[in-house]
This record gives sequence, structure tokens and C-alpha cells, in this order.
Amino acid sequence: MKSTIKMLGIAFAASTALATATAAEAQREGYGSTAPQQTPRGEQQQKQEKAPKGSATVTIGNQKIKISAAFAKAYQELVTAVDGNDVANIPAKVAAANAAAQTKEERYLASQAQLKAAVATKNDAQIGTALESLIASGMLDQAQQANAWLNLGKTRYNQKQFPAAIAAFEQVQKLEPGNTEIIPLLAQARSVGGNPNEAVATIRQAIAQQSANGGKAPEDMYKRAISLAYKNKLAVTPELSRQWAVAYPTPANWSDAIRIYRNLSNTDEAATLDLYRLTRAAKAMKDDGDYDRYAYLALSKGYPGEAKLVLEEGVAAGVVDVSKTPFKEEMAQAKAKSAGEAATLDAAATRGLSAPTAKAAVTNGDLLYGYGQFAKAADLYRAALKKPGADAGLINLHLGMALARAGDKAGATAALSAVTGPRAEIAKYWLAFLQSQA
Repeated sequence: MKSTIKMLGIAFAASTALATATAAEAQREGYGSTAPQQTPRGEQQQKQEKAPKGSATVTIGNQKIKISAAFAKAYQELVTAVDGNDVANIPAKVAAANAAAQTKEERYLASQAQLKAAVATKNDAQIGTALESLIASGMLDQAQQANAWLNLGKTRYNQKQFPAAIAAFEQVQKLEPGNTEIIPLLAQARSVGGNPNEAVATIRQAIAQQSANGGKAPEDMYKRAISLAYKNKLAVTPELSRQWAVAYPTPANWSDAIRIYRNLSNTDEAATLDLYRLTRAAKAMKDDGDYDRYAYLALSKGYPGEAKLVLEEGVAAGVVDVSKTPFKEEMAQAKAKSAGEAATLDAAATRGLSAPTAKAAVTNGDLLYGYGQFAKAADLYRAALKKPGADAGLINLHLGMALARAGDKAGATAALSAVTGPRAEIAKYWLAFLQSQA
């Protein structure tokens, strides 16, 4: 995490100009250089003020600051060492200036010079110490405090002092609740500090805040949360992937969201087939591996007509080459096993409605679903719910899938919301898909 000390442009201008003013005062007290001094120019102009013997007064912006002669001498020596890159003597000069500093203004000036020296030597430990001193001086306004805490957090992160980095970033949040830059920094610090759950919770809270009242969190925020959750195998990962796909419903995002769940879960072939059916519905079939796996599962579960249609879609998309393995074998098998099947679909619908068991009704409903006859399939699933041996979770899932493909959003939502048990998570993905549709 690279640290960028944004406030230094102002801080250094103040340090240099104050060095000029205090040097002039020091000359009147009989110490310091007698070389001519340049009139300072910059964001914060300082000028000499007449002051009682034994002290000096300088002006930063509209604020007059009185410093003691003892501090003026120590401070001038520190600034001279810093400007001259006298690395060997800077630590002693810093210590002397800090020892001489008796007021918050003096501590502020000493900290500025210390910070300049630390940045010049790229010493993270000293940068952190100087920033802490600047914050503690009481001279920073709210925006400057937030910036100092931000850079302190980055510095402590670089030192792998993660609790200190987290504490600093949390201070930025308190000072600037709307600061979105701090979210990924705080999350990353919490993650590498051993708290991935808190890291993800940090980003989720920011997503919720930005999504309130019709707003929309940046996509990178979702991706960062998913990356952390997936890497640490957190239970919230599937939910995050769904929220991302709903907020940014591109085919590629849907493909990745579903893959995330497939990779993390231990679904059986039937459940995996239902996930591929969702991938197809979302127009998110990504590569030849998707078509291969879908066709294989459809064939193995006894739906060769569905496998044939999927492979034909892959050919049309320019992804599948049926002259090559494994598609050559899959297409041959699908054609052979589905020959004449389409002509029996009306009979299958009748058989399903009159079947004595729920299983027979569902099997015929799945056959119709595979051929795109979603409304008829839904009729069979409804009938199956009333038959002996009904697996309500499975049947409501397939009913919701069929209604979703048929365009009955309200009916699909009701059916999918009723799914409980091991298929509930798959139902949530279908519900999210419905939510993402205009």
C-alpha cells in the first residue's frame, strides 16, 4: 500500500518560511546564521513580527504564532539539517526541537520538519511518528486531521502494523463518513490483519449505504468484497455474488456469479444441471466448457433433446465444434436418443397430469422444460405438488424456473420463495435473476 502524504505541500512551505522568520529573530538574539534571507513565497506566507526579547512571532496565513527563542534556535538547527540532508544529525536535532517545544504551535512546527526529513529518507517509522505528532499537536483542522490519519494508516500498513493501520483508517471514517477512498484500505487492512469477516462487512456496509435511496455502489466495491469472501471461503460469498449480478447484470457477471457458487458448493448433478439452466436463461454460457458440461449433464439425467438444443446453440454462437471431441460424441448421442421425442411431448404432458406419483409428473415436466415448453411444464409441476411422494423443495424450484422462463415473474417469485432445504440457495439465484430483469 503506497503512502502518499498529500498535506506535505502545505506543511513544507510552512516549515521553510518559518525557518526564514525564526532565523531572522534568532539573529537579533545573537544566535544563528547571519546570511541574507529570502522572502518566502507559497501557499502559507509568514512574516516577521516584533516581539519581546527572548521570543519570536511569525504569521502562518492569518494566524500569528509566538515561539520561544529556545525553540527558535532548536527549530532553525533542525530545518538546516533537514534542508541540508544531514541525515546523521537529524535524529538529534529532532529530539532537541521536540524537547524545546512547549506549546502546541511549537510541537506542530517541529513535527512538520520531522515529517519532511522522514519522507526524504523514506523512513516509514519516522513518517508515522511525525504524523502522530502532527495530529497530537491540535493544530490541524478536520480535513487536515483526516488526511494525516489516512497517511498514518497507509504508513502503518506498510510496516505491517495492521491494528495501528486499522485504528488510523477508522479515525478517517469518523472524521469523513462519506470518504469512499478509505473503504478498500480499511477492508484490506482488516483482511491481512486476520479479520476477513470484518473486512467484508466493511465493504458490505459501504455498499448498503451507497445503494440506499436509489443509489448504486461502484462495481469495484462488489468485486473487492467477493474476492475477499471467496478467498477466505466465507458463507456470505454466494449472497455477494448475487447482489453483484443484480446490480450489474451483464452475461459475464452472471456467468461468474453462478460459477462462484458452483465452485464453493458441493451440488449433485441434478442441482448443477439446474444451475446451468439458469446460466442459459441469463444468456451467460461463457465458453465451450459450459456447453460441454451442460450437454453431459442433460444426457446423463435423461434429457437428450435438451442436450441437442444446447449443443446447437453452442454451434450457432461459434463456441462449439461438433466435429471435435467431446462435442462430436455428445451430439451423436443426443440425436440418437432424442429421435422422435419431440413428437411425443403432448402425450408426455397428458401422462404427467395423470401420473400416480409426483416423481412421474416431475420427470415429464422436466422433459417439456428441456424443449422450451415452459407453461406446460409448469402445469405438471403444479400437479406434482398434490401427488404422493412430492418433494416440495425440488418441485417449487422447477415450477419457479418454468414460470420464470415463461415470463410469469410474479408466479415464479412465489414458487421460488417457497423453496426450502438443500435447493434453497439455487432458488435464491433464480430469484436474483428475476430481480435483475427489467
